[in-house]
Amino acid sequence: MYNSLFLKYSLFLVLLIGAGIAGAQQPAGTPVDIIHADSISLKKANDSTELTILVGSVVMKQGTTIFKCDRCVKNDRTRTFEAWGNVHINDSDTTNIYSGHLRYLIEKQIAYLDKDVKLTDGHATLTTPDLEYNMSTNIAIYKNGGKVVNKKTVITSKEAFYYTDLKDVFFKKNVLVNDPGYRITTDSLQYNTENQIARFIALTHIKDSTNATIDTRAGYYNLKSGDAQFGQRPLINDGKGVTVEADNVSLDNGFAKAEGNAVVIDTIRKTTLIGNLIYQNRTTEAVLATLKPLMIIKQGEDSIYITADTLFSAKLTDLYAVSPALGGDRIRITPDSAAVPSDSLLPVVSKAADIVPGTDSTGISGNEKKLPLPAALEPEKPATARDSIPARAIAEVPKVLTHAELLSKPGETPPRQTTGVPALPAQGKNAVKEKPADNDSTNRYFEGFHHVRIFSDSLQAVCDSLFYSFKDSTFRLYQDPVVWGKASQITGDTILLHTKNKQMDRFEAFKRGFMINHVEDQAYNQVKATRLDGYFTDGNMDSVRAKGSAECIYYVQDEDSSYIGVNQTKSDILDAYFSNKELKKVVLRSEASGTLYPLKDKSPDEMRLPDFKWREAERPKTKYELLQ
Repeated sequence: MYNSLFLKYSLFLVLLIGAGIAGAQQPAGTPVDIIHADSISLKKANDSTELTILVGSVVMKQGTTIFKCDRCVKNDRTRTFEAWGNVHINDSDTTNIYSGHLRYLIEKQIAYLDKDVKLTDGHATLTTPDLEYNMSTNIAIYKNGGKVVNKKTVITSKEAFYYTDLKDVFFKKNVLVNDPGYRITTDSLQYNTENQIARFIALTHIKDSTNATIDTRAGYYNLKSGDAQFGQRPLINDGKGVTVEADNVSLDNGFAKAEGNAVVIDTIRKTTLIGNLIYQNRTTEAVLATLKPLMIIKQGEDSIYITADTLFSAKLTDLYAVSPALGGDRIRITPDSAAVPSDSLLPVVSKAADIVPGTDSTGISGNEKKLPLPAALEPEKPATARDSIPARAIAEVPKVLTHAELLSKPGETPPRQTTGVPALPAQGKNAVKEKPADNDSTNRYFEGFHHVRIFSDSLQAVCDSLFYSFKDSTFRLYQDPVVWGKASQITGDTILLHTKNKQMDRFEAFKRGFMINHVEDQAYNQVKATRLDGYFTDGNMDSVRAKGSAECIYYVQDEDSSYIGVNQTKSDILDAYFSNKELKKVVLRSEASGTLYPLKDKSPDEMRLPDFKWREAERPKTKYELLQ
């Protein structure tokens, strides 16, 4: 019982002492003391009111607040005073306010100022026609328009609440922020004059010096460092035809991060990138998307949909490096034959091996494979005549140079090329002319890594990794690629798909090229060779050239399109022709041999070339399947 009473009494004393301390911090009714005036006089206004009139270099003090003016009239009955001429309020040596006129409520410690009012807290300067300032709460209010200047940043609004101790300003109505790098318009905005951070609490439009715009409803923006975070589905337009929209977008250390249903639309290149997490290097404009990313390339009415574990896009000019062996000329670096430029990698990528399959931590390939690039001269599309492929298509593949040839000095005999896969196009002194301009709309490429799947109405494909250049409109598919077109399937170690005028133009399958055309049930036409070159007309397969130990199994039809037998042939070179998406004719070009079997003598299961594998189960059936 005693302990309980003692505890209650002690608690009461603590509360009482606390209240006393709080009162001492902000005493009620603190008087205003007159420190100096050139002249002091008294004037009786009426029987109950006597005024104190101060003139000349007036100085008064209330607690830690000092008042200065040219002339002052103090009314002790109403506990007010008015001041005119060079009015200056110094509040706790932190806030200074200047005006032409002041009316002050001594009891409530509230100042009403007008005539060229200026307030400064050591960081920013506020100017307004009239201002209300509360000494006890350190809050300044203007409601008839005002301006805050902080270094090079100028903020104007109709109304504002300035918390001088916190350095926070809440702007309302017709808010405009002008900065050398940015222009912000909104209805409401919070701004800290010390750290120069603007917080968005209403629909806000931001435009920078490059004409990029941001529309957001929540988040913050550091006007000093450029770091920012935007919420509630902000929309960002870079002013160059690219928009970004996501649940949240942040800008930090030169990188942008879009999270939650992020969508990047490039209206110049007609692409759309979707992912739950997308990074962008704001300097190099490199982009990395993960968490179920999807790339859509607009191709007329038949868009191409591409998905992978990771999608990466950057400028083609970032694939060029200066080679001292060429006297400073630029040569193109293939992704698996040289280090990836460090400034093009995003924070989530710790080393080149994370981006480029088959590379070590330096980005150098552990084997001799090169990424096949198009030759300087491309074969022409076959003529519509069905009896032959054009001479240029039959001719040898135009000469391309290896890395050793590119790096050899003028006049030297370069080492002999040993690989059968095309390396790099000849460049040398003309390399700079071939290099795309930095602002060229085709100066872009993208890559897909792991579990790549492609879908369009006319073509589908899967592979482990993908490279696509907007300069030559070519898809390069690596590591066990498979391509399907209607009833046909194409495989090879590496496959190149060339597009032209927004349609498939031709394909190249290197090493173990294998094309299968489904006839019916278990019957398949098949073409196998070291290399396959296929050509399209209006997006449909037109002809295929098989070169190097070519083998073919195809079902022969008569004039009525009835199957009369199955032909198994071998040749060094053979050409296959299609009509209405079906194999119609095979022409053997050299060292030909073969046998025509009656249908009754060979079952479909017997007619299989080595390594035959029909992979229809892996084929994407719809674009919606890519999102699963």
